[in-house]
Amino acid sequence: MINTAAVSHQDTPALRHTCSPVDGSVIASVSLHSLRDVDRSLDIANRAQQHWQQMPLSLRQQFCSDAIRALLEHKEMIACEISWMMGRPIRFSSNELRAVESRTQRIITQSEQALAPMTQSRKNGVSRYITRAPIGTVLVISPWNYPYLTAINAIIPALLAGNSVILKHSSQTPLCAERLQQAFKTAKLPAGVFQYLHLDHPTTHRLVASERLHHVSFTGSVAGGAMIEQAAAGHFHSIGLGLGGKDPAYVRADANLDHAVATIVNSAFYNSGQSCCAIERVYVDSRVHDLFVAKARNLINRYRLGSPLDDATTLGPMISTSAADFVREQIREAIDQGAKAHIVESNFPMSREGTPYLAPQLLSDVTHHMRVMTEETFGPVLPVQKVGSDEEAISLMNDSEYGLTASVFSNDVQKATGIGTHLDTGTFCVNRCDTLDPAQAWSGVKHSGRGCALSDPGFSNLTRPKAFCINHV
Repeated sequence: MINTAAVSHQDTPALRHTCSPVDGSVIASVSLHSLRDVDRSLDIANRAQQHWQQMPLSLRQQFCSDAIRALLEHKEMIACEISWMMGRPIRFSSNELRAVESRTQRIITQSEQALAPMTQSRKNGVSRYITRAPIGTVLVISPWNYPYLTAINAIIPALLAGNSVILKHSSQTPLCAERLQQAFKTAKLPAGVFQYLHLDHPTTHRLVASERLHHVSFTGSVAGGAMIEQAAAGHFHSIGLGLGGKDPAYVRADANLDHAVATIVNSAFYNSGQSCCAIERVYVDSRVHDLFVAKARNLINRYRLGSPLDDATTLGPMISTSAADFVREQIREAIDQGAKAHIVESNFPMSREGTPYLAPQLLSDVTHHMRVMTEETFGPVLPVQKVGSDEEAISLMNDSEYGLTASVFSNDVQKATGIGTHLDTGTFCVNRCDTLDPAQAWSGVKHSGRGCALSDPGFSNLTRPKAFCINHV
């Protein structure tokens, strides 16, 4: 057990234990911070931000680059921690850390353009321009499923923009916050510019409602996003919400089926399906539907469910038994309503009731009367529905309370792109899915969130426009 008790002003701070989905053991224990700790952190953050925003962008870039370099000096240990904390197979855990490095550098490069002043023509002897001023102290609330990438997506742009950051990480992945703090300390980031807090829900609510906070960046569930909005109501600080998804893919008759199957299956089952932008429903043209299902079944049966610490494992446990039970119930309900299951659970011996280990499943003969096609699953299930036309596919893809990403697979790129113009989604892809480009805006519509992360528009959420009018008398 790793005991990483955080500093608290309480005499007897409450302990929170993190249990591993691997075997149920306690793999981390942290002391929860108190309201007095929160007040102190806000004071420190706001004071530090006043100095931080005066530093040139080039220096802020260097601090961020140095911190990520320091973090990745321990990538083998961190990859192992990721697997223990959230169950991702060890063979894939290091992928996230490699992505952290490349994404940070791309965000740093993007910041040059995104934070540059917007100059306007001189008029009547008056020079005019608009700068991007930092908004102050930013609270980043990060989830467990991509514990470093989701945090970095918010932390690095916020710091580059001249804000201070307080990180509240998921209770399932508390060590990530501490590793990031160590990395920024190694990089000699000025004290108070980056801090973390281990908090329970009531204390988090109080922090979100603080008048000394200026922006909240939250990635998590729809219910969690609603709680953030309620806590922040009337305080007038800005909010960015990255919430759930029920992301669709449409496979047209002219698609490269091998490519479509490989791409969609990987999206649906990577991270045991626990990704907000995983493909959770597929619509396939009736002319190629049966062949798509056959190819997908063959590929899914090649997955190996097991301990994430085994190098041969390609599908790890879900985050908890309750999460796996939720998915099991969706599957059973769909089958009872007429869906056909194509994967035999006994082919995956580690899959057992009462555990987080769940066999992957492929369903056909599904409809929108089933929860598996309308309710976020967040697990290793791929439901496939037959469609007869582009118009039917568009209607079904839009028949959702979510709108994060959507994909079309087709050899007719012009036709596929045209379909994208009719879809209610934040990101649209052709012949790819489950992808995030830091040069493009990451946003959702409907219950998938509000605001934007990454790209130039993402920096706009972390700054405010400040207009300058200089009269040359």
